[in-house]
Amino acid sequence: MTTPLLPPLKPLPMKDRISMIFVRYGQIDVLDGAFVVVDRNGVRKHIPVGSVACIMLEPGTRISHAAVNLAAVVGTLLVWVGESGVRLYSSGQPGGARADRLLYQAKLALDDELRLKVVRKMYEVRFGEPAPARRSVEQLRGIEGARVRATYKLMAQKHRVNWKARNYDRNQWDVADMPNRCLSAATSCLYGITEAAVLAAGYAPAVGFIHTGKPLSFVYDIADLFKFETVVPLAFRIAASIPAEPERQIRLACRDLFRSDKLLGRIIPLIEDVLAAGGISPPAAPPESVPPAIPNPTGPGDVGHRSR
Repeated sequence: MTTPLLPPLKPLPMKDRISMIFVRYGQIDVLDGAFVVVDRNGVRKHIPVGSVACIMLEPGTRISHAAVNLAAVVGTLLVWVGESGVRLYSSGQPGGARADRLLYQAKLALDDELRLKVVRKMYEVRFGEPAPARRSVEQLRGIEGARVRATYKLMAQKHRVNWKARNYDRNQWDVADMPNRCLSAATSCLYGITEAAVLAAGYAPAVGFIHTGKPLSFVYDIADLFKFETVVPLAFRIAASIPAEPERQIRLACRDLFRSDKLLGRIIPLIEDVLAAGGISPPAAPPESVPPAIPNPTGPGDVGHRSR
């Protein structure tokens, strides 16, 4: 039997990764086992795919089958986005290694009493105080919306930004005002790394508690818990400087902020803490279930990562 030259690839945990990389106008492929980008001039740039939480693929980017396979093996989320990362078209799924987490999340979301407990915990985390007593999910959502609008207004006053409302047309992006462009670019970065963390933790991005009916409902729920302490102040600060390339400046600033704030190391523990507010445990496997014939090897990655 031939001994392999290299050990099998194993995902790194989210907390040890850098947040994100944007790629555009290049062909992504695998060369000698490494993730590389080849531009129109033939210049190669290596990407440390296993140490990145997510790779944002902008228009003009092509990616090979081998590269997608490698990203899946090492648990790196691929996200196909619009120009400057302000629209999301599709995303890969490097998670899905566990069914018990999905069933646990679904049980919490489908039971009205348990769902309310989770929503109340999200409210407490977001605003730093217990949620008002005897309020439904719909009522808490309304209170939250009013507080969010007031927070946007206060942030705009603090940074001396002309603020009307959180409003823009995705089909006429260039018509949006500077604060909305900066906010949208910043939140798209936050959503990218949050989705990567949700998948790495073994949960479903679509099964939300406050947000519902969208492919990233749970991602929006979790990202909102960090939004006003991270990307929103950053977006208003950059908008106040009236940058020539707001989306690019936002991307670079978000990357630095996520690293300095150690955000990737905080998302998964907070997901577990929020869901634990429901007061139930993840379901055990039924007695008639068939265990794997060949046990899965243990690795350093998160529970949702799929490795060979």
